Amino acid sequence: MLLIAGPTTPAQAVTYGTPTIALSASYLSGAVGATGDPVVNVTVGQSGADASALTVSASASSRASVAGTGDVTVTGAGAVRQLAVAARGRGYTDLTVKVTGLGGKSATRTLYYAASAAVQNPADARWFTGSADASAAVDVGGGYAVVADDESNVLRLYDRSRSGAPVRTWDFSSQLGVSKEVDIEGATRIGNTIYWTGSLGNNKDGEYKAPRNTVFTTTVSGSGAGAQLAYGRSYKKLRDDLVAWDKANGNRYGFAAGTADGEAPKQIDGFNVEGLEFAPGSTTTAYLGFRAPLAPAVPGGKALLVPVTNFDQVLGSGAKADFGAGVELDLGGLAVRDIRKNAAGQYLILAGSWAADDNSDPYALYQWDGVPGHAPVKRADLPTTDPGGWEAIVDVPDLTAAGARVQLVTDNGSADLYGDGTEAKDLTHAEWKKARAAWFTLNP
Repeated sequence: MLLIAGPTTPAQAVTYGTPTIALSASYLSGAVGATGDPVVNVTVGQSGADASALTVSASASSRASVAGTGDVTVTGAGAVRQLAVAARGRGYTDLTVKVTGLGGKSATRTLYYAASAAVQNPADARWFTGSADASAAVDVGGGYAVVADDESNVLRLYDRSRSGAPVRTWDFSSQLGVSKEVDIEGATRIGNTIYWTGSLGNNKDGEYKAPRNTVFTTTVSGSGAGAQLAYGRSYKKLRDDLVAWDKANGNRYGFAAGTADGEAPKQIDGFNVEGLEFAPGSTTTAYLGFRAPLAPAVPGGKALLVPVTNFDQVLGSGAKADFGAGVELDLGGLAVRDIRKNAAGQYLILAGSWAADDNSDPYALYQWDGVPGHAPVKRADLPTTDPGGWEAIVDVPDLTAAGARVQLVTDNGSADLYGDGTEAKDLTHAEWKKARAAWFTLNP
């Protein structure tokens, strides 16, 4: 039998849609020579095509001297790729991110990139983005820390080992009953309670702002990336208690004068709290560390701690604060910028200038045993050539161990990060605001 084949049907042509592209952030910050700068996730797709068949590339569309085409790396496969930029120079540039799909179709997005200058020991530096005004930090385990900001009441949870945005944020303004910043400057943790203190001083123009006269607590649950904070209690009269105590003791430290209308807080005889830590073996007595005044502005130029002997009751039940005798420490003419101890009762004091514009002034780390009358010992001088001022000790290692390393955080609020004269706190985009966390090895 003869079979005659019928006509064949031509294959159906595949129609591809226009590719889609989305960036996890439109603004990205890096640093020259940095290790582990933040990345941007690029999500792509195309109707009729497998996402793995799409190509993602990036090119410089403005200043290649900051970052050029060859400085952009795209990794990963599938629908989500990771884009990293290695900064070539300080400044701003726009990068065009392009997805090329099947059928010759493509789509683009613009990534606005800013690079800060290289810092000393860049391998030991990480950049916490979202805020430039870091002012206090508390370890919450698992390699994570909660970092405060003295320009807002937002607390941010960061991975201490990575640069980038916070994992989680909390704003307790409504619970605190304030609309302006508390000016958080110091913090410490006892058990699952973190104690936070405002500066208690006037603002930079010498005006009294009630929210700054605030200390409060938060309760920690979980740890690491899963850490959560809940608001506890607050007390808003600690400044008043300190002034009354100093008056009753002959105005030794000049607290009344330092808090008077028109008096700026960051002067040698001003009034500004920046450190908070509990006394050795105590969960009731806490040391307030003063940036100003130096003790009267102090004999011999010594730094000042004032013990609050019932700090647990002040925050627990609103009791009026009681005080012990002031502790005066020789920190080489520097003041307290932070104070922190470890579980073994070893203290580190971050010492710096009392001045408002002090980025070129010296900083140092001192070890102390927490006992009044015992002298602190310098363990490290800190660099002052990098932007920002050293503000916070995250936690204290075993200070007897060889090669002990400590992580510090800067306040970069007044720093010109990108060379255009704009202070970091005034930058329009949160992704470009950043504070530096850096590891330092302590001297034997």
